[in-house]
Order: sequence, then structure tokens, then C-alpha cells
Amino acid sequence: MRAQGKGAERVSAKRDSAVGEQPATRPPSAARTTKKPQPESRVALVRRARRINRELAEVYPYAHPELDFENPFELLVATVLSAQTTDLRVNQTTPALFAKYPTPEDMAVAVPEELEEILRPTGFFRAKAKSVLGLSAALRDNFGGEVPSRLEDLVTLPGVGRKTANVVLGNVFGVPGITVDTHFGRLVRRWKWTDEEDPVKVEAVVAELFPPKDWTMLSHRVVFHGRRICHSRKPACGACPIAPLCPSYGEGETDPEKAQKLLKYEKGGHPGQRLKPPPDYPGKPASPLGAQGAG
Repeated sequence: MRAQGKGAERVSAKRDSAVGEQPATRPPSAARTTKKPQPESRVALVRRARRINRELAEVYPYAHPELDFENPFELLVATVLSAQTTDLRVNQTTPALFAKYPTPEDMAVAVPEELEEILRPTGFFRAKAKSVLGLSAALRDNFGGEVPSRLEDLVTLPGVGRKTANVVLGNVFGVPGITVDTHFGRLVRRWKWTDEEDPVKVEAVVAELFPPKDWTMLSHRVVFHGRRICHSRKPACGACPIAPLCPSYGEGETDPEKAQKLLKYEKGGHPGQRLKPPPDYPGKPASPLGAQGAG
């Protein structure tokens, strides 16, 4: 694929260039005069971060929320359900959920045991059922059955924190926001944008590197990259299109052929996480819950 080939060529060129620049013999004084790498300046960090974003925009021009939804309420509930499970598992579960409880008013009066049974595949189903019952009742009682478009209102709903609020704001209301999930946090630390671990602090630091207009799509691109190439345990460094910009290059597999085999979802020729992906998505739709090969 073009983007992967582009990345592999850059990595190879960078290595070849570095090898080619080594002198045949090292002067005796070289070891004594070697300087320690200088810390990256603030200006250099901002430039590198924004270049990474531009490169990712070329690799993932189709980046999008990987939860299936038709309206703000569905995205809100799906995002709450996505905690500690995959978007794929949520997408396989929500068709039955929203068929039975299409509105906050419907879900607010659901029988807890029946709701729990539907949510069972997502894990932690009792806690999640309690959250969606609570947020549905709050939407019904406090917001006229409508999902609010302000962060300060969204975070008052049971089970809704800043991450969920930013997902909803950015993808249905057009309000810029940075979504710090496990993928986003891992990658920005690998890229040395920050060493913060707390999601709220990570959000604040990264927000200062980019104009607000970039926040929502930056979040999608980083998460896409984390799921497809820059994996947690074994990143596919040899197939990474931004390897020359990554200070953590080499933490994963650097051999291009071996790295290619580590790619996931559409980059690896496999189905994505959405049962109903956008029209411009280049991968295959996922299978419904219970279908052969699903999950």
C-alpha cells in the first residue's frame, strides 16, 4: 500500500543515509568530543507534532469514529459501552439494544435484568446497564430527552466523563475536542509529546500543540494508527509511515516484511470494527454478533 511503502522507504533511506555518512575510520578524538543529544525545543516539538498529524492525514484520510451510530443518543450510549471492550463488540451489541430502546425515554424505563442481558457481550454489563439507565433518565428529566451540546452538561450524566463528552461533541455537534483513550495516550507518550499519564493532563498538553480545528480529527488519526500499526505490545515499526519522526522507533519489529504481517484491520486486509462503515472506508465491514468469524 502506498502509505506503508512510503514509510518503509523513508525508514530505509534514513538508515542508509546514516550508514553512508560514517567515516571509514573514526579519529581517536571522536569519542572524546561526542556531544549528548540536545533536548528538543518547544518550537521543534510543535513542528514535529504537526508534521506527524499531516502525515497521518495522508495515511488515514478516511479516519472516523469506529462506533456505529445514527444520532447523538446512540453515539453517547455506544461510547459509554465501549469502556474496557472493543468498538467491534459494542457495534455487534447495539443493533439489538437500540431496536428495543430507541430513545432515552424508552431506555430509562427498561427492566434492568433485560437490559443487562443485551449488554452482556460488552463485559461489566451490570455497571454499564446502571450507567445507561441513569444517563437516559437524566436526559429525559433534565434535558427534554435531548443530548446536550455542552461539555459541562454532558459530564453530569452517569457514566460520562471528558473522553465520552469529547467524542460526542466532536462527532455530532462539531465542537472540537481531544479524545484521550488508551491508544491516544500510548502514542503521544511514544512520540514524546508528553510524559503525562493522567488523561486530563494529556488532553491539556496536546491541546497546546495544535489549533482547536485539528483536535477532533487528530484524535481519530492517532487512534487509527494505534489500532492498526503502532500496537501496544509489538508496534509494526518497519511498516510505519511516520517512523522517521518517531523517537521510539525500534521498540517494535523493524523488518518491513515481518512488520507488514503485524498490521491490523484494513491495513492488514481484515474487516474493521464497524458493521456499517462510512462509504469511503477502504476496508471490509465487520460481521454481526453471532455470525461466523465475528468478534
